[in-house]
Amino acid sequence: MSHHELTALSNRLLGKAWEQASAAERAVLTRIHRREHISIAPAPGSGDDRTFGERVADGVAHFGGSWTFIGIFMLFLGLWVATNVWLLRAHPFDPYPFIFLNLLLSMLAALQAPVIMMSQNRHAERDRAAAEHDYQVNLKAELEIMALHDKLDQLRVEQLEKILAAQSEQIALLQRLLEARQP
Repeated sequence: MSHHELTALSNRLLGKAWEQASAAERAVLTRIHRREHISIAPAPGSGDDRTFGERVADGVAHFGGSWTFIGIFMLFLGLWVATNVWLLRAHPFDPYPFIFLNLLLSMLAALQAPVIMMSQNRHAERDRAAAEHDYQVNLKAELEIMALHDKLDQLRVEQLEKILAAQSEQIALLQRLLEARQP
């Protein structure tokens, strides 16, 4: 595959020089030139390639962002307050304004937030890679459709040229016949 062929393909399909094309556009043009597929099927039953920490982060993010967590957490807070206000009136282990509870909530938030962010960052990276792949697939499909339109237009032009040539021959033949019939 020569640089000249890729430049010609880039000019024809993208309307710009190879050097002006983005990396994704160059990858698509190269695959079009090689007649290679871009789309990939998800691997069935592919193993979980996440590390232990990534699995923990995903689990914490999944559970921490669920209604189950909110319900359990509200129940825990209600029990904490009820225990310290009504059940242990004489000697509560965390009297109002619940300073120990605030400490526990702050520690939970300090640990849970970065773990959830790690999970979200990894998901965002995976989404960016999927979006880039989708862009390449869509660009290739668009360019292939444009190439098909060009081929159809070329076929139509060639067909019209053949029809016009045949029609010119028929007109010339008719003129000769008319000339032959005239005395």
